[in-house]
Amino acid sequence: MIDALRHSLFAVGLITLLELLVFTRILLRPHRDPASRIAWMVVVAVLPLFGIVGYLLLGEANIGGKRSKRLLGVIAGLPPLNEPDAGADPAEVVPRRFQLLFKLGRSISGFDPVGGNAAQLMADSNATIDAMVADIDAATDHVHLLFYIWLPDRNGCKMVEALKRAAGRGVACRAMADDLGSRTMIRSPHWQAMRAAGVQVAAGLPIGNPVLRTFQGRIDLRNHRKIVVIDGRITYCGSQNCADPEFLVKAKFAPWVDLMMRFEGPIVRQNQFLFASDWMTYVDEDLNDLLSRPAPPPTAGTVQAQVIGTGPTVRFSAMPETFGTLLYAARHEVIVTTPYFVPDDSLLNALCTTAYRGVAVTIVFPARNDSWIVGAASRSYYWDLLAAGVRIVEYEGGLLHAKSVTVDGELSLVGSANMDRRSFDLNYENNILFHDEALTCTLRERQLRFMAHGHPVTQADVAAWPLWRRLWNNLIATLGPVL
Repeated sequence: MIDALRHSLFAVGLITLLELLVFTRILLRPHRDPASRIAWMVVVAVLPLFGIVGYLLLGEANIGGKRSKRLLGVIAGLPPLNEPDAGADPAEVVPRRFQLLFKLGRSISGFDPVGGNAAQLMADSNATIDAMVADIDAATDHVHLLFYIWLPDRNGCKMVEALKRAAGRGVACRAMADDLGSRTMIRSPHWQAMRAAGVQVAAGLPIGNPVLRTFQGRIDLRNHRKIVVIDGRITYCGSQNCADPEFLVKAKFAPWVDLMMRFEGPIVRQNQFLFASDWMTYVDEDLNDLLSRPAPPPTAGTVQAQVIGTGPTVRFSAMPETFGTLLYAARHEVIVTTPYFVPDDSLLNALCTTAYRGVAVTIVFPARNDSWIVGAASRSYYWDLLAAGVRIVEYEGGLLHAKSVTVDGELSLVGSANMDRRSFDLNYENNILFHDEALTCTLRERQLRFMAHGHPVTQADVAAWPLWRRLWNNLIATLGPVL
């Protein structure tokens, strides 16, 4: 009996000591908002063993000390960008009322806004892949490609064959895919076939042994970027992965509806630098000679643009700052499309405040979300948004995966970042901020088409939800700060 009591006291003391150590780490960890600290401390206190293990696995946005050091070293060693407008005041490149937005973007990625770009909004997912394949077939020097999800389906294999053809012509092809999101492609015969054909392939954020990986950094921290650069003169940016819109891994939510843009001009060089920083982090190859080549000359286009790349090794809260500043810059109208919506307090306040001051704010969500957790959490914010005057539309034509913001019919943001905690804190993202009324009008028309294929959600609709549904949505939303 005494021995059993001693063992029990020892176990309680050990767990208490571990809890105190984890509490100390939670409190000392930088870049944690108070809600997140409190949420994790509650989890650890209420479910000690589960909470301690959960925090060690998921509580910190850490890719590992070695990887972080290498990535930061790569970025520090990149040659000067030598942009045509480098060093210019953003007010000289973009209208004065938007200059602070581009200054914010420069503080995140170090890229200045550049003019003289031409851009085209792709018609749909299949047209995007066909355009990429055509550009790759016309490549003469190099092709750089990075996707979060690359599937061995029809469109995925089109890309494989295009890269193999290009490599066969002597074009330097470098293809990177996230090791988790693209695991089926990376572990398929197509990956080895590309390597055998002369395509350089690499896995981003490789997992290796999942058990050992947890001691080297957070395993679910991923490279969510979608970047294609061809001959240093063409680049693509948007929400689309390299896959069929039928997206067979989650077919019941299909089709996946995306936005992708094709750019030519000086902006290509910024995406090239972003790709190179990822590539050289995981591949022992120096691309600085390629990056030192002259910048692409301005085109006849009128698009002023800037690449904004974010991630856990970039300034904390860079993505919420970008979204929030876009909202506060609006005078008349903001239209947002995002599939995943789990905002922090600053972004939720920015959305509500923008609507309160009379700006017409519309957010388009998918009616059916492939993540039941995110779907429930998103709907927990509907009442506050609607009460502030934000219009909510749920798209019914498939999984609306497009990530876009248009402001006053003049300014736009497209890319890979969602309005959720993963894009804010955990994932590497790439976006392009651009000013051009004609191109923004084209993007806005696509957003309006999404709205036409959806249904508006009203306060009466939310009030009619059963009690259990509201409780469930709010319960799931409390996990937001823990993610």
